Amino acid sequence: MLNLITDVAGLSVGNAHDPAVASGVTAIVFDQPANASIAIHGGGPAVRDTALLVPEATVETIDAVVLSGGSAFGLDAAGGVMAQLAKIGRGFEVGNVRVPIVPAASVFDLAVGGSAWGPSPPWWEMGFAAAASAQRIFALGSVGGGYGATTATLKGGLGSASAVTAAGFTVGAIVVVNAVGTVTIGDTPHFWAAHEEIGHEFGGLGALQKVPDGARSPAIKGDANPRANTTIALVATDAIMPKAYLRRTAIMAHDGMARAIRPSHAPLDGDLVFAAATGQSGRSPDLRQRADIGHIAAHCLARAIARAVFEAAALPFPGALPSYREMFSQ
Repeated sequence: MLNLITDVAGLSVGNAHDPAVASGVTAIVFDQPANASIAIHGGGPAVRDTALLVPEATVETIDAVVLSGGSAFGLDAAGGVMAQLAKIGRGFEVGNVRVPIVPAASVFDLAVGGSAWGPSPPWWEMGFAAAASAQRIFALGSVGGGYGATTATLKGGLGSASAVTAAGFTVGAIVVVNAVGTVTIGDTPHFWAAHEEIGHEFGGLGALQKVPDGARSPAIKGDANPRANTTIALVATDAIMPKAYLRRTAIMAHDGMARAIRPSHAPLDGDLVFAAATGQSGRSPDLRQRADIGHIAAHCLARAIARAVFEAAALPFPGALPSYREMFSQ
C-alpha cells in the first residue's frame, strides 16, 4: 500500500503545473471505463460534463476525472486529457468515432501571484501533459491541481490517502484543497482531522485535549474576495458499483471534508466529491458493505485533506501564504 488513491487497482494519476502561472492540473485516468457519480455540496462549483454522472443519464462509464486550478478557465484541461486519451483509442463509441468521457472540476487559484498567460490559457496543454504522465506513484503538496491552492491561513495542495474495508475492498481519495476555511485548529499545529490520522502521515501530533477559545469560529479566506475557494475530490473503490450506489458514496465521503475543514460546504465555495468504481476486485458489495465503503471513503478524504496541507510548499511570490512546515517548523 502506497497510501495513495492508486492503491485502488485500475487507475493512475498524472500531474502538470506551470510555476509562472501558479496553477496546474491533476488527471486521474482509469485503465478501463469506470462507473462514477458526483455530489456537489458547495455553493459555487466550476464543473464540466457532470450532468452525465446522475444515475438516469445514458452514458454509464467515464475514462478519466480532472481536478484543476484556473477556475472556469481550468475546465479546458479536460479537453487536453480527452485529446491524450483519444490518441490511444479511448472513449465512448458512437459509430466509428470515440469520444473520451472526462468530467472535470476546478478551483479558483488566479489570485496567488502567478503571471498572466497571454492570449491562450494554458490548462489544455497541462491537461494533455498530466494525462500523458499518469502513473501509480505521484507527489503530494504543491503539485498538479494543488499547485496554486490555499486555505485561509496556510498553503493548500494536492492530497491522497487509502484504506481497506473490513470486507477487503480498497478505497482511496485524492483532493485539491483550496479551502475557504482552515484545516488546523486556531493558531496550533493540530489538524481538525487528527482523529483520522494513521501513523504519522501528517505529523502524528494527535488531537488537542481542548479546542482553544475562538478556534470554533475559524478564519475565512479572502474577506475582500470571498469567492476564491473550493475543495474538489475523487474517492474510488475497486468494488463493482453502479452510478446510483456511487452517488451515495460521494454523499457519504463529504463527511470527511466536514471533519477536516472548518467551515466546509459554504456558499463561498464549490466543494464537491466525485466517486468512481473500477470493479477490479470482481466483487459487488452488499448493503452493509456499501455503507462501509462510504464510511471509509470519508475517512480517506479527511486524511487526504490534512496530507495536502502537510506536504505543501509555499509559492515564491510576495505575500504568499506560508506552508505548514514553515509555520510550525516540522
